[in-house]
Amino acid sequence: METAIKETNIQTQLKKKTVFATLPLNCAVSQDKSVLHYSNLVLVLVGVLGSVTAMTVFFPLDTARIRLQVDENRKSKSTPVILAEIAKEEGIPALYRGWFPVISSLCCSNFVYFYTFNALKKLVIKSQGRSRPGKDLLIGFISGAVNVLLTTPMWVVNTRLKLQGAKFRNEELHQTHYSGILDAFSQIIANEGVGTLWNGTLPSLVLVFNPAVQFMFYEAMKRKAGRGGRKITSAEIFLIGAIAKAIATSATYPLQTVQAILRFGQYKTEGKGGILGSLQSVVNLLMDRIKRRGVLGLYKGLEAKLLQTVLTAALMFVVYEKITAATFKVMRLNPKLQH
Repeated sequence: METAIKETNIQTQLKKKTVFATLPLNCAVSQDKSVLHYSNLVLVLVGVLGSVTAMTVFFPLDTARIRLQVDENRKSKSTPVILAEIAKEEGIPALYRGWFPVISSLCCSNFVYFYTFNALKKLVIKSQGRSRPGKDLLIGFISGAVNVLLTTPMWVVNTRLKLQGAKFRNEELHQTHYSGILDAFSQIIANEGVGTLWNGTLPSLVLVFNPAVQFMFYEAMKRKAGRGGRKITSAEIFLIGAIAKAIATSATYPLQTVQAILRFGQYKTEGKGGILGSLQSVVNLLMDRIKRRGVLGLYKGLEAKLLQTVLTAALMFVVYEKITAATFKVMRLNPKLQH
């Protein structure tokens, strides 16, 4: 009887842990508190698996989103209509064009983020005994910044590959001709310079607040739903994840539009280099889009983005929670969770 009660308590506690912002980073599966402990690696890999699965399922939605963001002459229609147009003009495989580069970038990006967050969270808990939402937010921002600086070149390349072969409505946009990821890196460096690989870094750094805010809302709603030891269902996890992601995405979408345009690399601007130049490019892009298309022009593709990110985030949360619980059960780990 005692064993059954203990197992139930452990499973309940595991369910209360959330991806990213509340990873079970303070799990002490052994006396070894090392950041490099194998339990942390398990959590990282599970997080990556959840992200890849969710992104693959809803990938066509991301294709519709980036077409609307970059090609300002494409009329903003409903997401199903945009997907039907792409499939009719370019074939159904076009909806998944760039899947491998995106998934490769996603794996690297999530691994860097999860592991950095994991390490920082463990250090905070080791020194102070517990973590709070405010500290989760700060750790999330630092982890995101590290992730941006290390992985932006991969996202620049996959943006180019994702849009290669697209039938643009804007005649000012020209086609690129890359044979693959390595060729894209090579051509960009040779023709545009190494610095081009970090196009869009400034808006990306600002957008670090997106997941940080998302996970803070997710954590707060999940704590409230789980008060009194109440078990949170998968449906509730899905809903909480969706709401948190929708709030963060809507608030930062104009910057995501600018980020996509800068990564594509066909927006030319004169001005200073470095951070000031990047800031000038961001401001110029925002003002130019507003002047041409109005404020709503900054939100082209938001419907597809919300569908894609909300559904992806929610599914990722569910996959993460389920696989984590199953993995710890199979491996007979006994995490000592602290709140």
